Amino acid sequence: MKTGNKKIKIGTKPTNKSIPLTADAWVESRKGSMEEGMKRLTIDVPESLHRSIKMSCASRGTKIADEVRELLSQKYGKM
Repeated sequence: MKTGNKKIKIGTKPTNKSIPLTADAWVESRKGSMEEGMKRLTIDVPESLHRSIKMSCASRGTKIADEVRELLSQKYGKM
């Protein structure tokens, strides 16, 4: 039996990269995602104050972090 010298052509490696956007298309696609990022703020408070805040928030069904954010926004404004 004779084997031939058959060449098999292999194509280019597929990628997951999408087609690059033009600058205008990139800006337009970013308009909906302009939400500001968050930064963590850690503070120390007396146990009695923490307990009081926690009980107050629990009775209203709110989170301490949400209440503190609201207080800081009232004091320093929404930037």
